[in-house]
Amino acid sequence: MWSPGKGGEWILGIPIFETVQNAVNATGANTSVIFVPAPSAADAIYEAIDSGIRLIVCITEGIPVMDAIRVREYIRDTPHRLIGPNSPGILVPGRASLGIIPAEITTPGEIGVVTRSSTLAYNTIYTLTQMGIGQSAIVGIGGDPVIGTNFVDILSRFEDDPFTRSVILFGEIGGYGENMAADFIRSSMTKRVVAYIAGQHAPHDRQLGDKGAIIDGPGTDVATKIELLRDAGARVVTSFEDIPAALAGS
Repeated sequence: MWSPGKGGEWILGIPIFETVQNAVNATGANTSVIFVPAPSAADAIYEAIDSGIRLIVCITEGIPVMDAIRVREYIRDTPHRLIGPNSPGILVPGRASLGIIPAEITTPGEIGVVTRSSTLAYNTIYTLTQMGIGQSAIVGIGGDPVIGTNFVDILSRFEDDPFTRSVILFGEIGGYGENMAADFIRSSMTKRVVAYIAGQHAPHDRQLGDKGAIIDGPGTDVATKIELLRDAGARVVTSFEDIPAALAGS
């Protein structure tokens, strides 16, 4: 943990460092989870990158768009990976938790989950756990308009992951992430993908929930995303309750 001006203190047995670089030098840390307020979040990401942190998970919501664009360009073509901003984090049940995904609703298994919105995924994950259907990993890519990691990045990881049998994709209105995911599913996915797209009754030009959840151009509405995903071979459901059957169906 790092907090300027409080280096050398301890909280709940955890040491506090003055800078990220100090923490890396002392512990060999390779991951950073960022909770700082939106106006300071970009600087926190830059500091993590410059300190050699390879995996950065940004929970902060509402980072100014131009700040997010500059961060994404700064990290492009580097070995660093940014999850978020406005991400609930990453959770590998029984092994690792980076962020705010509640571990108590998960259980180890073979279903990968990738989502733009935390609230969309939590209920389904809990239901699957109650049914004895476990998850290999849960990744929230973030709901802000500009993010560091997209659906395709995570789908490709799940495709290569020997511990993942099928994938659930939770999408929303707005942006073209789901559209690009459909292209990848058609061309490169051999594993089953079950998709749910939120916002079936969303009006145009009105933000719903996450800042990126707004129909802001052709192809960013639910109907288009559903059509593209279905044509690509994904099993698209219109109700959370249909997800277990879609995972199990032949």
